[in-house]
Amino acid sequence: MTYRWIPRSLEAPDVVPRLQEALNDLPAPLARALALREVASFEEAKHFFRADRSALHDPLGMSDMPTAAARVAAAIENGERVLVYGDYDVDGTTAAALVTDFLRTHGVEASFFIPDRYEDGYGLCRRGLDRAVEQGAGLVIALDCGITGHAEAAYAQKQGLDLIIADHHTPKETLPEALAVLDPKRPDDDYPFTELSGCGLGFKLVQATLAHRDDDPARAFDYLDLLALSTASDIVPLYGENRVLMAEGLRALQESTRPGIRALADAAELDLQSVTSTGNIVFTLGPRINAAGRMDHASTAVELLLAPSYTEAEGPAATLEQLNRERRTIDDRIEQEAIERAERHITSRSPHALVLYDEDWHLGIIGIVASSVMERFHKPTVLLTHNGEEVKGSARSIDGINIYEALTDCEEVLTQFGGHDHAAGMSLAADDIEAFRDRFDAAVGERVTPELLTPSIKVDASIDLDTIGTVEDRFWAVLKQFGPFGPANPRPVFHAEDLEVVSARTVGSDDAHLKCTVRQRASAEGRSFDAIGFGMGEKLPMLRESRTSGTPVEMLFSLEDNTWNGRTTLQLKVRDVRLEEA
Repeated sequence: MTYRWIPRSLEAPDVVPRLQEALNDLPAPLARALALREVASFEEAKHFFRADRSALHDPLGMSDMPTAAARVAAAIENGERVLVYGDYDVDGTTAAALVTDFLRTHGVEASFFIPDRYEDGYGLCRRGLDRAVEQGAGLVIALDCGITGHAEAAYAQKQGLDLIIADHHTPKETLPEALAVLDPKRPDDDYPFTELSGCGLGFKLVQATLAHRDDDPARAFDYLDLLALSTASDIVPLYGENRVLMAEGLRALQESTRPGIRALADAAELDLQSVTSTGNIVFTLGPRINAAGRMDHASTAVELLLAPSYTEAEGPAATLEQLNRERRTIDDRIEQEAIERAERHITSRSPHALVLYDEDWHLGIIGIVASSVMERFHKPTVLLTHNGEEVKGSARSIDGINIYEALTDCEEVLTQFGGHDHAAGMSLAADDIEAFRDRFDAAVGERVTPELLTPSIKVDASIDLDTIGTVEDRFWAVLKQFGPFGPANPRPVFHAEDLEVVSARTVGSDDAHLKCTVRQRASAEGRSFDAIGFGMGEKLPMLRESRTSGTPVEMLFSLEDNTWNGRTTLQLKVRDVRLEEA
């Protein structure tokens, strides 16, 4: 794939030398990467590298939070029954487990309800509210859903239920009529940070409830391991409060004594001590938790996370491991079918967006496949499948196209929709598929620009390879502290030019990956660096041409450590490489 290389621009370039001076001659590439993360002084750098709990905001500053905390505290004092209502993904199940465990720990007879993806669909449903009535609950706490559930909120009120909604999705113009609506994306909310996960809002509710009861709000930090699973898996931006919670959450996850998490890690053959980045969660733990709601019922994931002992957690953990294996098999089949349809669709229509439908596709898998298709063709993508009387879909978008806004333009042909800038879900009638395809394509067409049609790689700074040094040197010691990495805080991408290709080959199945060694041609030290380019095997002829002709190459890469046979070295993770122009 061809990429645009885009140097990230600084509004105030003079901040780089100021940071270098303030931080004891920090290498210029790192100072520039810091400045791009809105760090402009020694104090801001100290906060960035040493962010701690003191940087978190008072949860009672969120709209409706005092009301919600008082109501939860009253339920604890009065020994009421409470139903905790979650969503069927990692964010929703961890949120449900967090709040349910907190209530049970405080003597509340708390139950949880997770909607069935097929029977209930996304969000609040009457069946869940009826369950609360049947159990004699007077309070329902909805987590990671409910912000667009106007009819369901009215139904809860009619049933005599107090409803607290804690959701981080984009609200509509009016809010549901509930006892409290916790959503920092509310236009009338002055809370300083808007990007918490659904589980993050559950965490804030627990903090506020503890404060209302004159208890120690720090007891909420017992749930940082659950919060780390949520924050990483829900792909929320890792700046502000999320960066603090993720950093602390990773440490809590490494040391977690929660039986369900330990059993899940063991089933996945993952050493929790090795979980030092969001990647371990996104690619290992998260998919297994998600497999419950995709393949069967998400209540299994909540039961796992609430298991009181390792012995009781082993069964649910084994179930999730098996479901995840089945999910991967189905995933591969649907992805191949979707790619073939996308190719035909592009050939026949040249669309701005892809809307693909098959009545037999697995509802729990289409979101994963939509992401893969979107990345392959670099187009906003919707996958649709039949579910009962309706068609349901999952949408994923490229940078620069707000998928939620595009779906808003299609509201007349949708029965329900909701989501974020980059991901969303929707329901519609089968007869409206073609109408939706046309409207969605037009909505994306109005927003797309020529620049957005080619994927880009944003570059933090140019660098000479000799600046990097080894794992023992300062450059790597500082760069490690830029983490945890994720949305809004990606690994810095560096640009190096005038590189000599020392060696190059392909590795992996079907020679899919590129393995090479490069060095700075004018290097005073002559140090070479190993580099790996995943999925970049097709670049091998170009690197061989470079070696034959003597033409240098330029490369975009991030930096990572690599341990082999007990020895740890620095490795360039190639983002793109090309021959240098004369």
